[in-house]
Amino acid sequence: MNTFRTMLAAAFALASIGAAHAEGLRPTEGRSIDLGALSGVAYYTVEREGFRVVATLAEGQAGTPVRVEAVLAPGRSIVLSVPSAVGIPPNAVEIRRQGDEVFVYGAVTN
Repeated sequence: MNTFRTMLAAAFALASIGAAHAEGLRPTEGRSIDLGALSGVAYYTVEREGFRVVATLAEGQAGTPVRVEAVLAPGRSIVLSVPSAVGIPPNAVEIRRQGDEVFVYGAVTN
């Protein structure tokens, strides 16, 4: 049952991200992101195999940083999220490649 609730909350969060305002991102341009307890920066570079998205997040100044990398083909995306209490959607940011552009949906602080 807990797995079902988690999946339901994640689906709701993704649906709400899709309806949110998107901010465009240029290659190597950093974008601050805020996921509540975690915050950091995301950017991408253009490579032969696709657009490499790099996000580095940490909890406050003293938290251990975590780096997430993904190579996005056109039409693909990556979602970074932090769970919330039961019944509350997680804080989430989606970084999506659409053609030759990258958009950030969700909790950006830039």
